[in-house]
Amino acid sequence: MSSPRFPPVAGLLVGITAASTAAIFIRQAQTAIPSLAVAAWRLALASLLLAPFALATRRAEWRQLTRQEWLLALVSGVMLALHFAAWISSLALTTVAASVSLVATSPLFIGVLSHFVLKERLTRQMLIGLPLALVGTVVVAWGDAGQGTHRLTGDLLALLGAVGAAGYFLIGRRLRGRLSLLAYIFPVYGTAAVVLMALAAFSGAPLGGYGGSTWLWLLLLALIPQIVGHSSLNWALAYLPATYVAVVTLGEPIGSSTLAWLLLHEPPTVVTVAGAALILGGIVVATRTSA
Repeated sequence: MSSPRFPPVAGLLVGITAASTAAIFIRQAQTAIPSLAVAAWRLALASLLLAPFALATRRAEWRQLTRQEWLLALVSGVMLALHFAAWISSLALTTVAASVSLVATSPLFIGVLSHFVLKERLTRQMLIGLPLALVGTVVVAWGDAGQGTHRLTGDLLALLGAVGAAGYFLIGRRLRGRLSLLAYIFPVYGTAAVVLMALAAFSGAPLGGYGGSTWLWLLLLALIPQIVGHSSLNWALAYLPATYVAVVTLGEPIGSSTLAWLLLHEPPTVVTVAGAALILGGIVVATRTSA
């Protein structure tokens, strides 16, 4: 992989800033359509916008991929679909602050998956950070317990979304060394779109007949947090370790929670802030050697 034209960290900052807007756009779209439909159209619209450029310029790269690499790309798309299906659904059930803090635990799942799948030993920092983040997760869940079972369901879905993101980042780190950004994200986003469309249709979620404002929120969701945000993170994966990229994404919960406070009038509770601080602190401790 050749040297980047500008620092990978700059790409990460652009990605995090753009990704932080996702929860706001999702909440607006969820006022009119189900969560699975929001997730499906986020990826479908992003794939459609990228299709002309990808199909016109990246076919030569795809022809060089092995069957195993194509399989990995498809699995990455499935993991991305899992991430969005679970996380976007969680936003309809719990607060933005709780949801984005819990889904941000993906670096911990990356460390655990690396231990069991890649046979990499857990570091001393990981063994300290994991329990710390776990305590933070329990604190967030405890704070939500008194608000109804839907809040706890939302918390669990956010954690499931973190598992999906972990698999997506791990596979992306491997394939991005082999593929250009567009050659990688188009089949991955496309696969995720197909999976999410199928899930939405199976659940009975309407996939059309929306009003103009709903389509606007979906288009903004596809353009800003998906194409700009996620694509910037995928670009950085070619130059930085997956865990490092995932750690930097810890800026997203801060940005998303702040925007939710300012735009949705949804201030985080003291308990949620305390739990989120423990989660983010545990992740920083667990992954600091990779940074």
